[in-house]
Amino acid sequence: MEKIIPSHLIGTWLLGIIHKVLDFFGLEHSKGIEEWTYIIVILAISLGIGWCIKEIFILGLRKLVSMRHNPIGEDLLKRRVISRCSHFIPPLVFLAFIPIAFNSGNRLLAIIERIAGAYTVVAFGIGLAAIGSFIFYTYNKRENSKNLPIKGILNISLGVIWIVITIIAISILVDKSPAYLLTGLGAFAAALMLIFKDSILGFVAGIQMSQNDMLHVGDWIVVPGTPANGIVLDVTLSAVKVQNFDNTFVTVPPYTLVSTSFQNYRGMQASGARRFTRTLVVDTPSVVKLSDEILDKALAAHPEIKPFVTNLQSTHKEIEADKGIRPLNGSIETNLGLFRAYCAYYLLNSPWVNPSMQVLVRILEPTIYGIPLDIYAFAITTDWNSYEAIQSAIMEHFAVCAPDFGLDIYTAGSMTVEQAGTPGLPEPAASPNAPSAPTSR
Repeated sequence: MEKIIPSHLIGTWLLGIIHKVLDFFGLEHSKGIEEWTYIIVILAISLGIGWCIKEIFILGLRKLVSMRHNPIGEDLLKRRVISRCSHFIPPLVFLAFIPIAFNSGNRLLAIIERIAGAYTVVAFGIGLAAIGSFIFYTYNKRENSKNLPIKGILNISLGVIWIVITIIAISILVDKSPAYLLTGLGAFAAALMLIFKDSILGFVAGIQMSQNDMLHVGDWIVVPGTPANGIVLDVTLSAVKVQNFDNTFVTVPPYTLVSTSFQNYRGMQASGARRFTRTLVVDTPSVVKLSDEILDKALAAHPEIKPFVTNLQSTHKEIEADKGIRPLNGSIETNLGLFRAYCAYYLLNSPWVNPSMQVLVRILEPTIYGIPLDIYAFAITTDWNSYEAIQSAIMEHFAVCAPDFGLDIYTAGSMTVEQAGTPGLPEPAASPNAPSAPTSR
């Protein structure tokens, strides 16, 4: 090191200049004044050298980026990695020159060297943390195509780095071996476990979520018992940050997601289809045996179901022998059965319903308000606006078509499953507040 940086020669030269300056101002050659003046000069020189080296590297990197448009160089500048890594240069220069002005064994020199050494270790930790964060940022941006919640690994790595840096820095300040401090910390292990309990649980939960592919950044999740109902923005050791659809933010401990349960809509979004179930409540007195008059009126308004009626009239079979499944779920015994067949036909032939997924029209248990007719299908989109428009349009169509079959919709309440909160009607399955309609499941 002496061959690379002749600190002794430079330090002696600086002391000579300090002597001449003190003589010029007529100051007495006091050893204390010389020492403190030398300390201030060396500190200024160290900071100046560190600043110059940093600016040279940053200028060179900017030239390289402007010439080749290197994305890594752009990220280095954007995240100020070089600036943070340059912090350890001034204390190294300071430590190289500071012993020149002091006699061997000077107590002030020992104190200054300890402080400068501790700062050097901290500056090294800042640079190491900056490099680690940059590596994580680059990997997460380019390689983490699944958006796995791996930020917890970065946080625990940085935590370990700073624990080690803190122990080494304290050992330098108190002039003790790091092993001595670690032995003393063993007595506080229980207290440390309590202090870092959330971080430890969050780290374990993050590993479980990553290994089991439970959660990605960008997923829409709903956590029961919490107001979390939106898109995952970030996953750290202590919190999963969720932006709700009303633009509010909710943080949930990662361990909560693993220890209890949560609903992830990633599968629904990946399928490109979204389920809806709505219910029409048919007035019970309007359900009658299918007469020729009602049949003729229904076929006149909806001739597309005539093949279904003709087939059942010719075979006199309500359920086909092929596994008990008929192409249309309905009957010609009652007007409600015929309307049920029409609803099934409409859903299976609608351009807004996915026919490859479950399509079901069924009668639920009758109540004092009427007979609930449950409509179950999948819209061909997951977009909130389109999804709501599709299911609303379908239910509006069924509502206005019901009189063509001689049916009346129960009018004392709502015609949809929103009415299910009243006694006697089935409870709908729980659903997120947004972007799902309250009656969707």
